[in-house]
Amino acid sequence: MNFFSKLYYLFRKAWKAVRLYLVLAGPGIVVMVADNDAGGITTYAATGAKYGYHLIWFLLILIPIAYYVQEMTVRLGAVTKRGHAEAIFDGFGAFWGWFSLLDLMIVDWLTLVTEFVGMTAALAIFGVPPWLTVVAVTLLMAVIVLNGRYWTFEKLALLFCVLNLIYIPGAFLVHPSVQDVVHQGLIPNLAGGLNGQLFFFLMANIGTTIAPWMLFFQQSAVVDKGMLEKDIPWGRFDTLLGSIVTVVVAVFIVIVTGTVLPGIDIDSASQAAAELMKTDRYVGAFLAIGLFDAGLLGAICISLASSWAFGEIFGWAHSLNTRIREAPWFYATYLLMLVTAGLVVLIPHAPLVLITLFVQVIAVTLLPAALVFLILLLNDRTAVGEYCNTPAQNLVGGCIVVSIVILSTLYGITVMFPNLIH
Repeated sequence: MNFFSKLYYLFRKAWKAVRLYLVLAGPGIVVMVADNDAGGITTYAATGAKYGYHLIWFLLILIPIAYYVQEMTVRLGAVTKRGHAEAIFDGFGAFWGWFSLLDLMIVDWLTLVTEFVGMTAALAIFGVPPWLTVVAVTLLMAVIVLNGRYWTFEKLALLFCVLNLIYIPGAFLVHPSVQDVVHQGLIPNLAGGLNGQLFFFLMANIGTTIAPWMLFFQQSAVVDKGMLEKDIPWGRFDTLLGSIVTVVVAVFIVIVTGTVLPGIDIDSASQAAAELMKTDRYVGAFLAIGLFDAGLLGAICISLASSWAFGEIFGWAHSLNTRIREAPWFYATYLLMLVTAGLVVLIPHAPLVLITLFVQVIAVTLLPAALVFLILLLNDRTAVGEYCNTPAQNLVGGCIVVSIVILSTLYGITVMFPNLIH
Protein backbone atom coordinates (compact mmCIF):
# COMPACT_ATOMS: atom_id res chain seq x y z
CA MET A 1 0.00 0.00 0.00
CA ASN A 2 1.57 3.29 -1.09
CA PHE A 3 1.57 6.55 0.86
CA PHE A 4 -1.51 8.03 -0.81
CA SER A 5 -3.50 4.83 -0.31
CA LYS A 6 -2.64 4.86 3.40
CA LEU A 7 -3.56 8.53 3.62
CA TYR A 8 -6.90 7.89 1.90
CA TYR A 9 -7.58 4.95 4.22
CA LEU A 10 -6.85 7.08 7.31
CA PHE A 11 -9.05 9.88 5.95
CA ARG A 12 -11.97 7.48 5.40
CA LYS A 13 -11.51 6.04 8.89
CA ALA A 14 -11.41 9.51 10.45
CA TRP A 15 -14.44 10.69 8.47
CA LYS A 16 -16.37 7.59 9.55
CA ALA A 17 -15.54 8.39 13.18
CA VAL A 18 -16.65 12.00 12.73
CA ARG A 19 -19.95 10.91 11.15
CA LEU A 20 -20.56 8.48 13.99
CA TYR A 21 -19.86 11.22 16.53
CA LEU A 22 -22.25 13.61 14.79
CA VAL A 23 -24.97 10.98 15.10
CA LEU A 24 -24.32 10.41 18.81
CA ALA A 25 -23.36 14.01 19.72
CA GLY A 26 -25.81 16.09 21.62
CA PRO A 27 -26.57 15.53 25.31
CA GLY A 28 -23.05 16.29 26.55
CA ILE A 29 -22.23 19.35 24.52
CA VAL A 30 -25.77 20.75 24.74
CA VAL A 31 -25.98 20.48 28.53
CA MET A 32 -22.54 21.99 29.02
CA VAL A 33 -22.97 24.91 26.62
CA ALA A 34 -26.52 25.49 27.90
CA ASP A 35 -25.01 25.98 31.34
CA ASN A 36 -23.36 29.11 29.91
CA ASP A 37 -26.84 30.56 30.33
CA ALA A 38 -27.94 34.12 31.02
CA GLY A 39 -26.98 33.87 34.69
CA GLY A 40 -23.66 32.36 33.71
CA ILE A 41 -22.86 35.15 31.26
CA THR A 42 -23.65 37.69 33.97
CA THR A 43 -21.42 35.85 36.44
CA TYR A 44 -18.48 35.66 34.03
CA ALA A 45 -18.88 39.30 32.96
CA ALA A 46 -19.01 40.46 36.58
CA THR A 47 -16.01 38.26 37.45
CA GLY A 48 -13.89 39.79 34.70
CA ALA A 49 -14.89 43.34 35.59
CA LYS A 50 -14.26 42.79 39.31
CA TYR A 51 -11.10 40.68 39.25
CA GLY A 52 -9.72 41.16 35.75
CA TYR A 53 -7.87 38.07 34.53
CA HIS A 54 -6.97 36.85 38.02
CA LEU A 55 -9.59 34.07 38.30
CA ILE A 56 -9.10 32.49 34.86
CA TRP A 57 -7.05 29.70 36.49
CA PHE A 58 -10.04 28.86 38.68
CA LEU A 59 -12.32 28.57 35.64
CA LEU A 60 -9.87 26.18 33.97
CA ILE A 61 -10.00 23.89 37.01
CA LEU A 62 -13.74 23.56 36.39
CA ILE A 63 -13.15 21.68 33.09
CA PRO A 64 -12.24 18.31 34.68
CA ILE A 65 -14.71 18.86 37.52
CA ALA A 66 -17.60 19.43 35.12
CA TYR A 67 -16.55 16.43 33.04
CA TYR A 68 -16.29 14.03 35.99
CA VAL A 69 -19.71 15.06 37.27
CA GLN A 70 -21.58 14.89 33.97
CA GLU A 71 -19.81 11.75 32.71
CA MET A 72 -21.48 9.81 35.51
CA THR A 73 -24.92 10.67 34.15
CA VAL A 74 -23.94 9.25 30.74
CA ARG A 75 -23.09 5.87 32.24
CA LEU A 76 -26.11 5.81 34.55
CA GLY A 77 -28.57 6.75 31.81
CA ALA A 78 -27.16 4.45 29.13
CA VAL A 79 -27.06 1.42 31.43
CA THR A 80 -30.26 1.80 33.48
CA LYS A 81 -32.41 3.46 30.75
CA ARG A 82 -33.87 5.65 33.50
CA GLY A 83 -33.77 9.37 34.07
CA HIS A 84 -32.10 10.81 37.15
CA ALA A 85 -35.33 11.50 39.06
CA GLU A 86 -36.59 7.96 38.47
CA ALA A 87 -33.22 6.49 39.46
CA ILE A 88 -33.25 8.38 42.79
CA PHE A 89 -36.83 7.29 43.58
CA ASP A 90 -36.00 3.66 42.80
CA GLY A 91 -32.66 3.71 44.60
CA PHE A 92 -33.45 5.71 47.74
CA GLY A 93 -37.22 5.69 48.15
CA ALA A 94 -39.98 8.29 47.99
CA PHE A 95 -38.69 10.60 50.75
CA TRP A 96 -35.33 11.30 49.13
CA GLY A 97 -36.92 11.19 45.71
CA TRP A 98 -39.31 14.01 46.58
CA PHE A 99 -36.52 15.88 48.37
CA SER A 100 -34.38 15.88 45.23
CA LEU A 101 -37.33 16.70 42.98
CA LEU A 102 -38.41 19.69 45.08
CA ASP A 103 -34.82 20.95 45.14
CA LEU A 104 -34.73 20.62 41.37
CA MET A 105 -38.01 22.44 40.81
CA ILE A 106 -37.08 25.39 43.05
CA VAL A 107 -33.66 25.90 41.47
CA ASP A 108 -34.97 25.27 37.95
CA TRP A 109 -37.77 27.78 38.21
CA LEU A 110 -35.55 30.47 39.71
CA THR A 111 -32.90 29.81 37.08
CA LEU A 112 -35.54 29.96 34.37
CA VAL A 113 -36.49 33.43 35.62
CA THR A 114 -32.87 34.50 35.16
CA GLU A 115 -32.93 33.23 31.56
CA PHE A 116 -35.88 35.50 30.78
CA VAL A 117 -34.12 38.32 32.60
CA GLY A 118 -31.14 37.87 30.31
CA MET A 119 -33.16 37.56 27.11
CA THR A 120 -35.35 40.60 27.78
CA ALA A 121 -32.36 42.71 28.84
CA ALA A 122 -30.36 41.64 25.77
CA LEU A 123 -33.07 42.56 23.28
CA ALA A 124 -33.91 45.74 25.19
CA ILE A 125 -30.48 47.00 24.09
CA PHE A 126 -31.80 46.81 20.52
CA GLY A 127 -35.09 48.50 21.46
CA VAL A 128 -37.32 45.40 21.81
CA PRO A 129 -39.84 45.76 24.68
CA PRO A 130 -39.73 43.05 27.38
CA TRP A 131 -43.32 41.87 26.84
CA LEU A 132 -42.65 41.23 23.17
CA THR A 133 -39.48 39.27 24.01
CA VAL A 134 -41.33 37.09 26.52
CA VAL A 135 -44.16 36.32 24.10
CA ALA A 136 -41.86 35.71 21.13
CA VAL A 137 -39.35 33.45 22.87
CA THR A 138 -42.10 31.46 24.61
CA LEU A 139 -43.72 30.74 21.25
CA LEU A 140 -40.33 29.90 19.72
CA MET A 141 -39.43 27.49 22.52
CA ALA A 142 -42.85 25.88 22.26
CA VAL A 143 -42.39 25.29 18.52
CA ILE A 144 -38.91 23.81 19.02
CA VAL A 145 -40.09 21.24 21.56
CA LEU A 146 -43.68 20.52 20.49
CA ASN A 147 -42.75 19.06 17.09
CA GLY A 148 -42.63 15.52 18.52
CA ARG A 149 -39.04 14.64 17.59
CA TYR A 150 -36.01 14.53 19.86
CA TRP A 151 -33.70 14.73 16.83
CA THR A 152 -35.15 18.11 15.77
CA PHE A 153 -34.76 19.59 19.24
CA GLU A 154 -31.19 18.39 19.55
CA LYS A 155 -29.99 19.69 16.19
CA LEU A 156 -31.55 23.11 16.81
CA ALA A 157 -29.95 23.16 20.25
CA LEU A 158 -26.56 22.40 18.66
CA LEU A 159 -27.02 25.40 16.37
CA PHE A 160 -27.59 27.59 19.43
CA CYS A 161 -24.40 26.07 20.90
CA VAL A 162 -22.43 27.25 17.86
CA LEU A 163 -23.82 30.78 18.29
CA ASN A 164 -22.55 30.71 21.89
CA LEU A 165 -19.02 30.94 20.46
CA ILE A 166 -19.67 34.55 19.43
CA TYR A 167 -17.77 35.73 22.52
CA ILE A 168 -14.47 34.41 21.15
CA PRO A 169 -14.14 36.88 18.25
CA GLY A 170 -15.42 39.56 20.61
CA ALA A 171 -12.38 39.01 22.84
CA PHE A 172 -9.98 39.45 19.95
CA LEU A 173 -11.67 42.73 19.00
CA VAL A 174 -10.74 44.32 22.35
CA HIS A 175 -7.02 43.46 21.85
CA PRO A 176 -6.15 42.08 25.30
CA SER A 177 -2.52 41.77 26.36
CA VAL A 178 -1.63 38.12 25.91
CA GLN A 179 1.24 38.52 28.35
CA ASP A 180 -1.11 39.89 31.04
CA VAL A 181 -3.66 37.16 30.41
CA VAL A 182 -0.99 34.47 30.84
CA HIS A 183 0.80 36.00 33.83
CA GLN A 184 -2.28 37.16 35.72
CA GLY A 185 -4.75 34.51 34.61
CA LEU A 186 -2.88 31.21 34.54
CA ILE A 187 -0.89 31.58 37.78
CA PRO A 188 -3.18 30.69 40.71
CA ASN A 189 -3.82 33.66 42.97
CA LEU A 190 -6.60 35.01 45.15
CA ALA A 191 -7.20 38.52 43.90
CA GLY A 192 -7.95 40.85 46.79
CA GLY A 193 -7.43 38.14 49.42
CA LEU A 194 -9.89 35.89 51.21
CA ASN A 195 -13.19 37.62 51.88
CA GLY A 196 -16.92 37.06 51.50
CA GLN A 197 -17.02 38.69 48.09
CA LEU A 198 -14.35 36.39 46.69
CA PHE A 199 -16.12 33.31 48.08
CA PHE A 200 -19.36 34.58 46.56
CA PHE A 201 -17.79 34.86 43.12
CA LEU A 202 -16.06 31.48 43.39
CA MET A 203 -19.35 29.83 44.37
CA ALA A 204 -21.25 31.65 41.63
CA ASN A 205 -18.76 30.44 39.03
CA ILE A 206 -19.04 26.86 40.26
CA GLY A 207 -22.83 27.14 40.37
CA THR A 208 -23.03 28.35 36.81
CA THR A 209 -20.66 25.64 35.52
CA ILE A 210 -22.08 22.68 37.46
CA ALA A 211 -25.75 22.85 38.42
CA PRO A 212 -28.23 20.25 39.73
CA TRP A 213 -30.51 20.60 36.68
CA MET A 214 -27.63 19.47 34.45
CA LEU A 215 -27.57 16.04 36.09
CA PHE A 216 -31.28 15.56 35.47
CA PHE A 217 -31.16 16.96 31.93
CA GLN A 218 -28.24 14.96 30.58
CA GLN A 219 -29.31 11.63 32.02
CA SER A 220 -32.87 12.05 30.68
CA ALA A 221 -31.50 13.22 27.32
CA VAL A 222 -29.29 10.12 27.10
CA VAL A 223 -32.37 7.95 27.71
CA ASP A 224 -34.60 9.89 25.30
CA LYS A 225 -31.91 9.75 22.61
CA GLY A 226 -31.74 5.98 23.04
CA MET A 227 -28.03 5.72 23.79
CA LEU A 228 -26.76 2.23 24.68
CA GLU A 229 -23.81 0.91 26.66
CA LYS A 230 -21.70 0.73 23.48
CA ASP A 231 -22.29 4.46 22.97
CA ILE A 232 -20.81 5.44 26.36
CA PRO A 233 -17.30 6.23 24.97
CA TRP A 234 -18.83 8.68 22.50
CA GLY A 235 -21.01 10.13 25.26
CA ARG A 236 -17.89 10.68 27.34
CA PHE A 237 -16.12 12.42 24.46
CA ASP A 238 -19.21 14.56 23.84
CA THR A 239 -19.24 15.57 27.51
CA LEU A 240 -15.52 16.32 27.57
CA LEU A 241 -15.81 18.47 24.45
CA GLY A 242 -18.75 20.32 25.99
CA SER A 243 -16.83 20.90 29.23
CA ILE A 244 -13.91 22.40 27.33
CA VAL A 245 -16.12 24.60 25.15
CA THR A 246 -18.17 25.98 28.04
CA VAL A 247 -15.11 26.98 30.09
CA VAL A 248 -13.24 28.38 27.07
CA VAL A 249 -16.24 30.61 26.30
CA ALA A 250 -16.35 31.66 29.97
CA VAL A 251 -12.65 32.59 29.85
CA PHE A 252 -13.16 34.74 26.75
CA ILE A 253 -16.04 36.58 28.43
CA VAL A 254 -13.80 37.27 31.43
CA ILE A 255 -11.10 38.52 29.07
CA VAL A 256 -13.54 40.90 27.35
CA THR A 257 -14.83 42.56 30.52
CA GLY A 258 -11.46 42.31 32.26
CA THR A 259 -9.88 44.22 29.38
CA VAL A 260 -12.51 46.89 28.76
CA LEU A 261 -14.37 47.22 32.08
CA PRO A 262 -11.79 46.65 34.85
CA GLY A 263 -12.89 47.89 38.24
CA ILE A 264 -16.49 48.55 37.17
CA ASP A 265 -19.20 46.90 39.28
CA ILE A 266 -21.26 44.89 36.81
CA ASP A 267 -24.72 43.83 37.95
CA SER A 268 -25.77 42.10 34.73
CA ALA A 269 -24.45 40.98 31.36
CA SER A 270 -26.78 43.45 29.65
CA GLN A 271 -25.17 46.29 31.62
CA ALA A 272 -21.77 44.99 30.50
CA ALA A 273 -22.98 44.92 26.89
CA ALA A 274 -24.27 48.49 27.13
CA GLU A 275 -20.96 49.64 28.65
CA LEU A 276 -19.00 47.83 25.97
CA MET A 277 -21.01 49.51 23.23
CA LYS A 278 -19.60 52.83 24.38
CA THR A 279 -16.13 51.51 23.56
CA ASP A 280 -16.84 49.16 20.65
CA ARG A 281 -20.38 48.71 19.40
CA TYR A 282 -19.55 45.39 17.74
CA VAL A 283 -18.18 43.87 20.94
CA GLY A 284 -21.21 45.15 22.85
CA ALA A 285 -23.54 43.73 20.20
CA PHE A 286 -21.72 40.38 20.33
CA LEU A 287 -22.19 40.23 24.09
CA ALA A 288 -25.90 41.13 23.80
CA ILE A 289 -26.53 38.56 21.05
CA GLY A 290 -24.65 35.92 23.01
CA LEU A 291 -26.64 36.76 26.12
CA PHE A 292 -29.93 36.25 24.28
CA ASP A 293 -28.73 32.97 22.77
CA ALA A 294 -27.51 31.76 26.17
CA GLY A 295 -30.83 32.57 27.81
CA LEU A 296 -32.80 30.84 25.05
CA LEU A 297 -30.75 27.64 25.13
CA GLY A 298 -30.70 27.58 28.92
CA ALA A 299 -34.46 28.11 29.16
CA ILE A 300 -35.21 25.23 26.80
CA CYS A 301 -32.93 22.77 28.58
CA ILE A 302 -33.95 23.75 32.13
CA SER A 303 -37.66 23.46 31.30
CA LEU A 304 -37.07 20.06 29.72
CA ALA A 305 -35.09 18.86 32.76
CA SER A 306 -38.12 19.60 34.96
CA SER A 307 -40.63 18.10 32.53
CA TRP A 308 -38.61 14.91 32.15
CA ALA A 309 -38.29 14.59 35.94
CA PHE A 310 -42.04 15.05 36.52
CA GLY A 311 -42.86 12.56 33.78
CA GLU A 312 -40.52 9.97 35.28
CA ILE A 313 -41.96 10.35 38.78
CA PHE A 314 -45.65 10.37 37.88
CA GLY A 315 -45.37 7.78 35.14
CA TRP A 316 -46.47 10.13 32.37
CA ALA A 317 -45.28 9.72 28.82
CA HIS A 318 -42.20 11.94 28.83
CA SER A 319 -40.33 11.68 25.55
CA LEU A 320 -39.74 14.34 22.92
CA ASN A 321 -40.52 11.62 20.41
CA THR A 322 -44.17 11.63 21.50
CA ARG A 323 -46.89 13.93 20.19
CA ILE A 324 -48.83 16.36 22.37
CA ARG A 325 -51.93 14.16 22.57
CA GLU A 326 -49.76 11.22 23.71
CA ALA A 327 -47.90 13.17 26.44
CA PRO A 328 -50.11 16.15 27.38
CA TRP A 329 -48.84 16.51 30.97
CA PHE A 330 -45.20 16.39 29.89
CA TYR A 331 -45.66 19.28 27.47
CA ALA A 332 -48.03 21.12 29.84
CA THR A 333 -45.32 21.13 32.55
CA TYR A 334 -42.80 22.47 30.04
CA LEU A 335 -45.09 25.33 28.96
CA LEU A 336 -46.18 26.13 32.53
CA MET A 337 -42.55 26.58 33.59
CA LEU A 338 -41.91 28.93 30.67
CA VAL A 339 -45.03 31.06 31.08
CA THR A 340 -44.78 31.55 34.85
CA ALA A 341 -41.07 32.40 34.74
CA GLY A 342 -41.64 34.82 31.86
CA LEU A 343 -44.40 36.63 33.74
CA VAL A 344 -42.09 37.28 36.72
CA VAL A 345 -39.81 39.32 34.47
CA LEU A 346 -42.70 41.60 33.59
CA ILE A 347 -43.43 42.47 37.24
CA PRO A 348 -42.54 46.16 37.79
CA HIS A 349 -39.52 46.77 40.06
CA ALA A 350 -38.84 43.05 40.62
CA PRO A 351 -35.26 42.51 41.97
CA LEU A 352 -34.16 40.71 38.82
CA VAL A 353 -30.42 41.38 39.09
CA LEU A 354 -30.34 40.15 42.68
CA ILE A 355 -32.20 36.99 41.66
CA THR A 356 -29.77 36.37 38.81
CA LEU A 357 -26.64 36.46 40.98
CA PHE A 358 -28.00 34.59 43.98
CA VAL A 359 -29.52 31.76 41.93
CA GLN A 360 -25.98 30.65 41.05
CA VAL A 361 -25.07 30.52 44.75
CA ILE A 362 -28.28 28.66 45.64
CA ALA A 363 -27.51 26.13 42.90
CA VAL A 364 -24.03 25.37 44.22
CA THR A 365 -25.35 25.14 47.79
CA LEU A 366 -27.81 22.40 46.76
CA LEU A 367 -25.31 20.68 44.46
CA PRO A 368 -23.54 18.44 47.06
CA ALA A 369 -26.76 16.56 47.85
CA ALA A 370 -27.37 15.87 44.15
CA LEU A 371 -23.76 14.71 43.70
CA VAL A 372 -23.97 12.34 46.67
CA PHE A 373 -27.06 10.68 45.17
CA LEU A 374 -25.28 10.36 41.82
CA ILE A 375 -22.12 8.82 43.32
CA LEU A 376 -24.11 6.33 45.40
CA LEU A 377 -26.14 5.28 42.36
CA LEU A 378 -22.92 4.68 40.41
CA ASN A 379 -21.68 2.40 43.22
CA ASP A 380 -24.65 0.04 42.93
CA ARG A 381 -23.02 -2.79 41.01
CA THR A 382 -26.31 -4.70 40.69
CA ALA A 383 -27.77 -1.74 38.75
CA VAL A 384 -24.84 -0.57 36.61
CA GLY A 385 -22.59 -3.66 36.56
CA GLU A 386 -19.17 -3.07 35.00
CA TYR A 387 -19.92 0.63 34.57
CA CYS A 388 -19.96 1.33 38.31
CA ASN A 389 -17.51 3.89 39.71
CA THR A 390 -13.89 2.93 40.23
CA PRO A 391 -12.15 3.87 43.50
CA ALA A 392 -10.41 6.72 41.67
CA GLN A 393 -13.73 8.08 40.36
CA ASN A 394 -15.22 7.88 43.86
CA LEU A 395 -12.19 9.75 45.22
CA VAL A 396 -12.57 12.52 42.63
CA GLY A 397 -16.31 12.76 43.22
CA GLY A 398 -15.83 12.85 46.98
CA CYS A 399 -13.21 15.60 46.69
CA ILE A 400 -15.58 17.68 44.56
CA VAL A 401 -18.39 17.31 47.12
CA VAL A 402 -16.10 18.14 50.07
CA SER A 403 -14.59 21.15 48.27
CA ILE A 404 -18.02 22.61 47.50
CA VAL A 405 -19.19 22.05 51.09
CA ILE A 406 -16.05 23.77 52.44
CA LEU A 407 -16.44 26.69 50.05
CA SER A 408 -20.12 27.07 50.93
CA THR A 409 -19.29 26.94 54.64
CA LEU A 410 -16.57 29.57 54.31
CA TYR A 411 -18.97 31.80 52.41
CA GLY A 412 -21.57 31.45 55.16
CA ILE A 413 -18.97 32.25 57.81
CA THR A 414 -17.81 35.39 56.00
CA VAL A 415 -21.40 36.57 55.66
CA MET A 416 -22.13 36.08 59.36
CA PHE A 417 -18.71 37.21 60.58
CA PRO A 418 -17.31 39.55 57.90
CA ASN A 419 -14.21 40.48 59.92
CA LEU A 420 -13.21 36.93 60.84
CA ILE A 421 -11.27 36.08 57.65
CA HIS A 422 -8.85 38.62 56.20
